[in-house]
Amino acid sequence: MIDRQLKELDNIELEKPNRVFSMYLNTDPSDPEQQGGEWKIHLKNGLKNFESYLQESKDKEEFDNFLKVKDKVENFVRDNEQALRKGIVLFASADNSVWFAERIQMRVENQFFWEASPQTDQLKELETQFPKLGIILVQQNQVKVIEAEMGEILETKHYELDLDTEDWKEITTPQKTPVSMGKGGKNLGQDNFSARLNENQKRWYKSIAPKLDKLAKGNSWNRIYLVGEKEEAKDMEEYMNKDIYKVEGKNMLEHEESKVIEKIVA
Repeated sequence: MIDRQLKELDNIELEKPNRVFSMYLNTDPSDPEQQGGEWKIHLKNGLKNFESYLQESKDKEEFDNFLKVKDKVENFVRDNEQALRKGIVLFASADNSVWFAERIQMRVENQFFWEASPQTDQLKELETQFPKLGIILVQQNQVKVIEAEMGEILETKHYELDLDTEDWKEITTPQKTPVSMGKGGKNLGQDNFSARLNENQKRWYKSIAPKLDKLAKGNSWNRIYLVGEKEEAKDMEEYMNKDIYKVEGKNMLEHEESKVIEKIVA
């Protein structure tokens, strides 16, 4: 998705008096330098500098165009002030031919430009550092897949093994504990379940691996992270055909998705 948008932005070049305003604004609340809401000062100063310069340049059309863009930027920030993330990336023009505004989960370096073309270098760096990826979390008879790009969660899928049919099924309300029911609803007990898991884990993981490979290929993941207990992660890595970028020996299946991304994609 970002690749396509970057290509579109890179093909833009406007003629005067139209120009593109490019903005990277650090709004990360965990940044020690942002504790007092300093991003508001950076935004105000960044806009004011261009406004003062253009006012002095005596180019009334370009100055008026900047004021239109300034209003758009301020409106976007105001509308999203209560739901800011770590950064804002924005490109805008007065003639509405350019508008890209995203609150992202990546910290950015404050930068402001008023030029013929969008300044996309920092966005490209972020896309390279945090490409489209899949995080596969395995834990006993459950598998969760988190798809993300630039720290943003795109989709989450959860699979659970049906012990009666030994088929993996996508579910919407995962259980917090492993399934331990046999045919007819008879409770197998945790000991029985653990024994059955140890005996069949490799075969079970082997059966879902092609589904995970298909997801990775179909959704064009640039990186795959595999998270789970050492043996479980090792088994899943063995059966997947796609290359695994990183294996993490942690049980994080029940953790909040955003926290998983923060801890795993470091």
